[in-house]
Amino acid sequence: MESKITNAVSLRYSPIAVLFSDSKPEGALQFAQGRHGCVAAMLMSAAKGRTAAFDRQTFGCLGGGTGLGFGNQYTKFPGGIEYYLSTGNQEFARSEAAKNFHTSTPLDVGERYYKTPELAKKFIDSLPMTDVPTEYVLFKPLEQMDGNETPEDVVFLANPDQLSALIVLANYDREAGETETVIAPFGAGCHSVCILPFAQAKKEHPSAIIGMTDISARKYIDKDLLSFAVPYPMFLQMENNVEGSFLQGATWARVLERNQ
Repeated sequence: MESKITNAVSLRYSPIAVLFSDSKPEGALQFAQGRHGCVAAMLMSAAKGRTAAFDRQTFGCLGGGTGLGFGNQYTKFPGGIEYYLSTGNQEFARSEAAKNFHTSTPLDVGERYYKTPELAKKFIDSLPMTDVPTEYVLFKPLEQMDGNETPEDVVFLANPDQLSALIVLANYDREAGETETVIAPFGAGCHSVCILPFAQAKKEHPSAIIGMTDISARKYIDKDLLSFAVPYPMFLQMENNVEGSFLQGATWARVLERNQ
């Protein structure tokens, strides 16, 4: 599928279609069962032209499983995910069970993304936990999507100039005060491209999600890029609004010149 937005905004990488599927495309990238990995790394691979597949045994980490929509995998986090997100769990870190549990941050230190475990738990409890109805979740370059496929959302990777254009386009035909058309909620990188836009898709006036602000995921994403995830019906609406919009005007053309 060719995207008018991609051409008008001059994106570095292909947008990524996030799809539900009961079959895995031939040649798709996939984490080995039990192997630790980050969903953000697979997102970048999809942006560069490879399809990535995830199922309930190959989602890379418990956070990835949750973010992709394979249920609340955080309940399986030993020692409590609320401690890992905040102050760490020194008692569990000294236990025998902790020796074989892989994390990118030491368990006794914690990520310090929340001041207290109590605040972290409220965040986890607020997430739109999802159990996808298919065996796989796929990341597929939008340009490789065929006419029989309907993604759940589309993810752009954009620099500040391009992100500005996407935000303006998302608001192009919205009434003032109708809704927060674009939001940037706190969350893991995988939350921002899967379960959060999945939840937005169910709303009458969905919002696009600015994401990949997750410090733990940033090392997998180009340093000048953030994600912009749009529920598919909203994406189609934005596509239809390219012609005649500011994206064909002189002001945007001047901004676009420095991105060539």
